[in-house]
Amino acid sequence: MRKTLPLPLFIGLRYVRARSGQFFVSFISWVSMLGICVGVLALITILSVMNGFENELRGRLLSLAAHATLTRNPAALALWPDLVAAAQRQNGVAGVAPFVELQALLAHEPELQAALVRGIEPAIEPSVSEIGRALAQGSLDDLQSGSANIILGRVLAYQLGVGIGDTVTVMIPVGGAAGDVLNSRLQRFTVSGVFEVGLQEQDGLLALVHLDDAVALRGSTGITGLRLKFADAFAAPTLAPATAAALGGGFKVSDWTLENASYFRAIRIEKTMMTLIMLLIVAVAAFNIVAALVMVVTDKRTDIAILRTIGARPRTIVGVFVTQGVVIGWLGTALGIAAGIAIALNVETLAPLLERTFGFQIMDADVFYITRIPSDLQVGDVILISVVAFLLTVLATVYPAIRAARTQPAEALRYE
Repeated sequence: MRKTLPLPLFIGLRYVRARSGQFFVSFISWVSMLGICVGVLALITILSVMNGFENELRGRLLSLAAHATLTRNPAALALWPDLVAAAQRQNGVAGVAPFVELQALLAHEPELQAALVRGIEPAIEPSVSEIGRALAQGSLDDLQSGSANIILGRVLAYQLGVGIGDTVTVMIPVGGAAGDVLNSRLQRFTVSGVFEVGLQEQDGLLALVHLDDAVALRGSTGITGLRLKFADAFAAPTLAPATAAALGGGFKVSDWTLENASYFRAIRIEKTMMTLIMLLIVAVAAFNIVAALVMVVTDKRTDIAILRTIGARPRTIVGVFVTQGVVIGWLGTALGIAAGIAIALNVETLAPLLERTFGFQIMDADVFYITRIPSDLQVGDVILISVVAFLLTVLATVYPAIRAARTQPAEALRYE
């Protein structure tokens, strides 16, 4: 025996497939489906690109910044090699390195620039940062104890007007007793390298010297603290305090999520606003479904009346028009998902193609550090967008379907 579809589903699908004489109704239905498709496509593509930019920003921020820092009074860190060894034994810790940070002024006649001078151990530093990959000129091995060599960010070197082999004067403030005049300590350093990360805050502010040279410049024993790298960067807020406690406590703990909170808060706000704006496209398409179904209900009043007279219940009529609206929404959502995923996975190929075709550059190298458009398609985003779009289309069918169910057979058939 042939299995048949439920009556509401059967009639709803017939209405979707039927070539109605009402061209405008059919046109609105296709526009609605296309609007949902475009909205879903745009949402998936835009969120994937924003995820890609977020990953790119995070990678650049962490290329020279540690996942976490533990700072303390320098006098308590005189035996830092023991602390480094103890920290390396903690679960989740992938690298530990000592550092000294000094607020300084760098001078090269006639330029004067503020800078953050960081003293590092060249042999240990690669375990917590990617400074080796960021070096555009010079080598990390040039930072030898007592060599008075310095590595500058590219923007900082440009602002000072220096290159490899030039000298810069590093000045740091030296405070005295209360009421004393603030003095400064000066030392000449030779530029031995230039690095470029692609972030103004590092390329235009940071300078690297050997740890011993930084300690000598400050004029005290001990270091500023320890820089930590974890196997999982997202575990830093949990693992950093645990590591500090294991080292005996007394440390001020900071991690990359706190130090760069403003960056990622801004990205989250932008993603939220872009999502809401793009959902308006889907919402407009859903309102078009309402309009299309209302016109279908008006056009099919006679059919509805006949169904009611032969015993069809109101919920059966509701099911007919819900089916029609849901099919339109489902097709639009499915096409949008397929097209959105295809574009999101091929953004880095499609963007150069568009640039060559239309003769423009999306990310101009003279303006932006990032010259390509990254993309990171996340399954969670696709599922959320799909569910929201589908729910909007389902809700759009409620009013027309209820209106159809309230059709009175006698009123509809009076003039037939």
